[in-house]
Amino acid sequence: MYELVQAVFNGDEKTALHQLIYTLSASGKGYFLRNEILQAFADYCHESQKPAYFYHSSCIGKLIQYTHEIIIEQESTWFVIRPKIANQEVWRLTANLDSFEQMTQQALLDVRDRLVNRYQPGILEIDLHPFYEDSPRIDDPRNIGQGLAYLNRYLCNQLLTDPEYWVEMLFQALQGLQHDGIRLLLSDRIPSGIHLAKQIKLALKLLNERSPDEPYEKFRLDLQELGFEPGWGNNVARVSETLELLDRLIYSPEPGILEAFVARVPAVFRVVLISIHGWVGQEDVVGRDETLSQVIYVLEQARSLENELREQIKLAGLDQLDIKPHVIILTRLIPNCEGTFCYLPLEKVEDTENAWILRVPFGEFNPEITNNWISKFDIWPYLEQFALDAEKELLTQFKGKPNLLVGNYSDGNLVASLLSRRMKVTQCNIAHSLEKPKYLFSNLYWQDLENQYHFSAQFTADLISMNAADFIITSSYQEIVGTPDTIGQYESYKCFTMPQLYHVVDGIDLFSPKFNLVPPGVNESIFFPCSQKENRDSNLCTEIHDLLFIREDPQILGHLDSPNKRPIFSVSSISSIKNLAGLAECFGQSQRLQEHCNLILLSSKLHPDEATNPEEAEEIQKLHNIIDQYHLHSKIRWLGMRIPSSSLGEAYRVVADCQGISVHFARFESFGRSILEAMISGLPTFATQFGGSLEIIENQEEEFNVNPTDLVETAKKILDFIEQCNTHPEHWYEVSEWMSQRVHNRYNWHLHSNQLLLLAKMFTFWNFVAPENNDARDRYMETLFHLIYKPRAEKILEKHMGLIRNS
Repeated sequence: MYELVQAVFNGDEKTALHQLIYTLSASGKGYFLRNEILQAFADYCHESQKPAYFYHSSCIGKLIQYTHEIIIEQESTWFVIRPKIANQEVWRLTANLDSFEQMTQQALLDVRDRLVNRYQPGILEIDLHPFYEDSPRIDDPRNIGQGLAYLNRYLCNQLLTDPEYWVEMLFQALQGLQHDGIRLLLSDRIPSGIHLAKQIKLALKLLNERSPDEPYEKFRLDLQELGFEPGWGNNVARVSETLELLDRLIYSPEPGILEAFVARVPAVFRVVLISIHGWVGQEDVVGRDETLSQVIYVLEQARSLENELREQIKLAGLDQLDIKPHVIILTRLIPNCEGTFCYLPLEKVEDTENAWILRVPFGEFNPEITNNWISKFDIWPYLEQFALDAEKELLTQFKGKPNLLVGNYSDGNLVASLLSRRMKVTQCNIAHSLEKPKYLFSNLYWQDLENQYHFSAQFTADLISMNAADFIITSSYQEIVGTPDTIGQYESYKCFTMPQLYHVVDGIDLFSPKFNLVPPGVNESIFFPCSQKENRDSNLCTEIHDLLFIREDPQILGHLDSPNKRPIFSVSSISSIKNLAGLAECFGQSQRLQEHCNLILLSSKLHPDEATNPEEAEEIQKLHNIIDQYHLHSKIRWLGMRIPSSSLGEAYRVVADCQGISVHFARFESFGRSILEAMISGLPTFATQFGGSLEIIENQEEEFNVNPTDLVETAKKILDFIEQCNTHPEHWYEVSEWMSQRVHNRYNWHLHSNQLLLLAKMFTFWNFVAPENNDARDRYMETLFHLIYKPRAEKILEKHMGLIRNS
């Protein structure tokens, strides 16, 4: 970027730069983000009557396009420039534009502290870079999130470079496999990697003389004579294929062969899915406080993982040894369960054979708090003891250690880190939605927000767990590193300040192969296209149609004057980020939308007195005010109630029967399960351009991506689609079919589970062959936990104890 900055300074465009900075400074603010900067530059170009090319193609235009932040101080102006994804540069310009220089990240963090009058010299700096310096690293930003593919190539290159060493390591990894005392794959008859290579040839010769369909039990003893224990396959054909893959891997390693072989290794039987906050149950929980799609996600994931594990065990021939998969959803037990089953210590997951919800209570030293539901923002003081208690329960339930720990959300990921460290088990993180990038300037003003959100504990927990994790799965690429225009969720942890607490100089290596894209699926027995009439319940269809469009109820607002208009359907919780009020305002401001459509909103609450926090109450009231302001009572239906998943699936289909559309209008959405559910049900879906929905819809013309801050343009996009459908009725059906098929083919639980288990096996092997990569890093994480996280969590506990004393 030096050449570009120099070109602006040395050319005629320096005046434009000076004028832009002057205009920004005159506003009285000191901190400007990308949208404000672009708008200010556009205004300057317009007012100065610059030619059309100047905004995009001039040197200053290019510089501004790369600029994500400008900070104005008395003596300097700071530009934070993002020349490419996952790369940030800091430039300081003197006030009179006499000179410029590139600055360090540390200097930028000091400037941000000064901006909020909380500068502190000698502040603690957190730098994780040394722990990744010598590790394998992706070099092309386009391949971020494809860690498995990279690791496969890396390991194959190592096999080619030093075959004897790596074949021996592969042998040792396989030789150590066992389950409940049963040796798998190799016995002590094979003493080395070289001997293994020879025995494979003998085994393949033996198998070649037998029928491909011959079951394993008939030749088990012959293989054991050669040193091969159960786990290679359930018949001659399967065992031969697996041994041939290993043979090819030893003599001519290729990434595809390595992946195919590792996928068959029987190394995972017991899995723990950790999801702590909210109400984790199977009945009457979705829609309760902080209990939305994460509960559905973890239940469906558990079912899918058990099915996948069962199939893999069968194909490995291990079902004959009575080996079964065991999946546990670990959560907290809530004694005051409000009519749910969250008081049960153990609950079987429906439609599974051996998947369970294991509930462990929080410590009893603070029962007035811990016996009740606790917000995810207040949960932090209780997690360390919870992890210790959960470890004992898991060992009891499994009668041994699990093979994989999967954390969900910040709290579940921290507990996964604590358990992984103690139990020496592979850890996977799933953030779903990190809070830090959702709340603008939440780290910069953390002290002002601490009483309500306790971000100091949460952001520290995030740093610990994402660096401690063996691998991280995300639903989208942008979740890691965003887009050319926006910062990714994980990228926001790369460099940030917590004024007067610590500076994060380098918080996470975005190029690490630990990052892997593994999007979730949809339960296709509940969410399926409206065209599948044979799978639909006609009585339920009639009931849901009545609920959405006609029924009067204290929890339903609005009566439709013209119920036959095309419905716009939106399903969401109530929050400023989910932005249902913004959608209602967009609808209210557009008379043309109101002429063509009705608006149907489904949330869990309707009245402000139902809210559990002031923010939620304010947002509910805001939505009521918008409905009153634009006189929408005869054009809107707002259902404030929880409905079962089966009814929700039919609701999408009923709206699709009316050739309606779905709109997801969040200000930011990490991914959006409701987008998947609407699309696979056959609803043409418009979704926010800020977040993972860009990758879900992946529409070349961006026809279905909307900007929730631009109400006029959003209404125009929806109207353009409706007019196309009115002119060409087949257009609605074509879009409906395309969206449904895209979700069916790309976002399904079989793919998810298969990839998750493959990652678990590969990273378990990687930890075996390169354990030195992790130990120093884990010690550093322990230090952060004890010196920063625990004192912050203890302050929350003091607050809770004070509430009890004052009650």
